[in-house]
Amino acid sequence: MSLKPRAINFEQTWDRLLETVKGVIQLGNVKRKIWNDRFSDVYALCVAFPEPHSNRLYEETKIFLEEHVQALHKDAIQAGDSLLFIYHRHWQKFSRGASYLDQLYSYLNQQFIKRQKMSEADRTFGYSLDTDEEQLMDIGELALDTWKRLMIRPLKKNLHELLLREIHRDRCGEDTNQAVLHSVINSLVDVERYRQKDQVQLYQELFESKLISETGEYYRKESANLLQKHNCSQYMEKVLQRLQEEDLRSRKFLHPSSYNKIMHECQSRMVADHMVFLHGECRNMVRNELLADLSRMYKLLKSVANGLHIMVNDLQEHIKQTGLQAVSSLQGENIHALFVDAILALHSKYTKMICETLGKDKVFTMALDKACAAIVNHRPHQRQPCRSPELLAKYCDTLLKKSAKGVSESEIDDKLQQSILVFRYIDDKDVFQRFYARMLAKRLIHGLSTSMDAEESMINKLKQAFGYEFTNKLHRMFTDIGISEGLNGNFNTFCQTKQVDLGVNFSIYVLTTGSWPLGQSSLTPFAIPQELEQSVSKFEEFYSEKFPGRKLTWLHHLCTGELKLNYLKKSYIVTATTFQMAVLLLFNSQSCLRYSELLENTQLSEKELQKTIQSLLDVKLVESQSQDNLETSVTCSYILNMGYSNKRTKFKITTAVQKDTPQEVEQTHVAVDEDRKLYIQAAIVRIMKARKQLKHSILIQEVISQAKARFSPSISMIKKCIEILIDKQYLERTAASDEYAYIA
Repeated sequence: MSLKPRAINFEQTWDRLLETVKGVIQLGNVKRKIWNDRFSDVYALCVAFPEPHSNRLYEETKIFLEEHVQALHKDAIQAGDSLLFIYHRHWQKFSRGASYLDQLYSYLNQQFIKRQKMSEADRTFGYSLDTDEEQLMDIGELALDTWKRLMIRPLKKNLHELLLREIHRDRCGEDTNQAVLHSVINSLVDVERYRQKDQVQLYQELFESKLISETGEYYRKESANLLQKHNCSQYMEKVLQRLQEEDLRSRKFLHPSSYNKIMHECQSRMVADHMVFLHGECRNMVRNELLADLSRMYKLLKSVANGLHIMVNDLQEHIKQTGLQAVSSLQGENIHALFVDAILALHSKYTKMICETLGKDKVFTMALDKACAAIVNHRPHQRQPCRSPELLAKYCDTLLKKSAKGVSESEIDDKLQQSILVFRYIDDKDVFQRFYARMLAKRLIHGLSTSMDAEESMINKLKQAFGYEFTNKLHRMFTDIGISEGLNGNFNTFCQTKQVDLGVNFSIYVLTTGSWPLGQSSLTPFAIPQELEQSVSKFEEFYSEKFPGRKLTWLHHLCTGELKLNYLKKSYIVTATTFQMAVLLLFNSQSCLRYSELLENTQLSEKELQKTIQSLLDVKLVESQSQDNLETSVTCSYILNMGYSNKRTKFKITTAVQKDTPQEVEQTHVAVDEDRKLYIQAAIVRIMKARKQLKHSILIQEVISQAKARFSPSISMIKKCIEILIDKQYLERTAASDEYAYIA
């Protein structure tokens, strides 16, 4: 075939083309040769000489499509109740035929229609070459538009009534033709597919809005009926079943844009409209931990705006009360372990409940965290400090001590990792830090740690949970122990160089004052035993040479030594404190010593000496020759127990003096308060230095915000610190009321 334009008889060519067009639109059997020839005819008409017949071809095709759709409409309107089926059958043929027809007219679409077609931008900005000219459409678009004008619009009332009736029948459990309903409903969208936007406008206008309204009315009646016949648990089960059925129904029949709208309407009528009733039943379900009902309640309420807040609050309060009841009754020596185990068991129980019953929802996880924090930081008496930091520190101390028998290192590590969970809930983390540091110091000094690796692992866990600053001093304590080992080696070399024989095995720990929570308030006068004088003086000489300018303060109350008892039938090696050792060494020269002589020779305070003697009497190494009260008798005498015997040849008598006393606990809390005052003062100075001037209330809030990660400061303490800084001339009051200024 020649592509050269030539004269064409339109009537003859159109007659041939029309026969094929009829076959295509009706999905008839069009042979490939004829199909190809009609392509040539369309091309020939579009490039005809002297004038192309494109416009006439377009108009004739439009007339044919209109007549064809009108005929189909007449057939459908006579179908009565079978309208949906007839519509479906005609639409299936017409929609496919229109797409084939669009291919047949591809040259007309591209060369004639496309050139005259306004772009989307032209329509948007109102630009047109000829405002009176009708906007042309591709043949496929023209076919669908014709179907919309001449089939859908005239039938819209019949269509939506029949569609709503069929969907209602499906809700009532009656059989419906899924393929027909889906096809008819989606034809309302497919017929607009050529549009650039608002493709579902016709669908929404003719069907969706009416369906939503009918759906709301149906489920309003359904929910009222279910509430009359069933209790809350049964009602929720039925509602979930209805929602599941409606979701499946939407996916069977409707366009995807309607899924969420229909489900929202169902939930509004069956859940949101009865929120007061559901919330009223929720508390009892939470209190009795009815997991199946709670799961149903969660599924219903989660998709409703503000639906879960009552359930979340009820669960949080229930967890809090359950936890407080569990920890308030704890007593005994092992209270620290019972406390931590109770918190971990509570957290594990409700975490499992949230994961398995409440869909791992973050709002419930947050409620669990708040409840656990309230339990851990609860104070039975407001004037007394919270005991949780101290109990957690004791729990860690128990695990890390050598006394933890029958527990493997991996089990210890697991339990320490779990203890971090409790640590995260503690508000007064500085109190825990102080107690933990004091207990760590005792373990390191007295060699009580089960494993240095476990100690370091725990400190690293704390650092990951709260940062380097929190564990800085704890790391420094470890460093001091390592440095001290090197100093002992250097001291031994020093003694060999000086050719000094100390006569005893002597080792020391040199500890940094600011890193160890030892303090010097418990220092007591003490006369070093003659046997140790040379060792102490030589070490002081060695240290002053190595570190000139540094000052050593001897903490004799923390020192221990080993004595070999040779006066009994068999030898014993005893580990004792320095004070105990000083008393026992005095018996080398005398067999009987009066209290006054012990006081004079040791130069200890009476309180410390009485405690030391009592510890020796308790283990029966020393006997008293008087029945008088130890505290009042100055003439009481003591002798060695020559008949002493022990199954163990090596033992300690330091246990009694290592136990925490109420005074030490009180001192720890006092030290924490002093640290807090300094921290708050530093925070105030930082804030005021940056802001220069600040209102009292804003300054209070800023300080609380900075300190809350470490502890919860009281308003009264902040006020006192402000007054201290005013006295120190860091701050001053301005002329304005309740305002402070920073003094540079």
